[in-house]
Amino acid sequence: MPTAPAAPGPVSRTDAKRNRALVLAAAHQAFGEHGMSVSLAEIARRAGVGAGTVYRHFPTKSDLLEAVMQQRVDRLARLAADHLHAPDPGAAFFAVCTEVIASTPGNQDLCDVVQSSDGWPRALIQSAGARFHRAMEALLVAAQRDGAVRADITLADVLDVFTGCVAIQRHQRPDRRLVRGAALVLDALRATAAPASVTKLPPDSNSQNETPPRNETGAAPRCPICAAELHRPPTGRPARYCSAACRQKAHRRRAARV
Repeated sequence: MPTAPAAPGPVSRTDAKRNRALVLAAAHQAFGEHGMSVSLAEIARRAGVGAGTVYRHFPTKSDLLEAVMQQRVDRLARLAADHLHAPDPGAAFFAVCTEVIASTPGNQDLCDVVQSSDGWPRALIQSAGARFHRAMEALLVAAQRDGAVRADITLADVLDVFTGCVAIQRHQRPDRRLVRGAALVLDALRATAAPASVTKLPPDSNSQNETPPRNETGAAPRCPICAAELHRPPTGRPARYCSAACRQKAHRRRAARV
């Protein structure tokens, strides 16, 4: 008598984890492309598993969507937490902000599905979101202590900046590089010193201001090369340099910069 085929044994834990990961990856792409209209059968096809495998892990489409969103938010939360002990808190903060902004446009349709569905966000996503907010706030505080981020910025401000930058990013570039408009908005969070007066040069500057200073106090003007006092002629244009030698030095300096 022919021997009956043995009944399939239980799926190993390793295979189950692998299949779940395949389903989540396929669902992430499918939901982003088609929203909730995509079927679980199509997701199973993309994942290369049977429909029963999908249903075993995720009984409903909403369960699968929730797991996909939780996975994404958890990844961002881990990213922020991993940067908390970076040697440069400011650079770490802006690196995480850049990743959040640059990676979200590809997930925007998925986010739209969640925001438009009744009963969202659900518990798992709320929990993941709370973890992300805690890690992001800790990163913000560390960057502020380091003097890299403005002291008046709050977590709510950062989240608002994310919203605005993602909108800019979504409509200008499909890749993961930060566009100029988004970078400018993100730079508004930086703690920057007051801009220096355009009429003053830094102490270590090698350049020279060859325009004589305006005389608003009655003091005699001075030569921009040697600082010697300039004598006002009784008629004609006022002298710009004290001597022909200083005039020649000024000419050589201008020629060297060209």
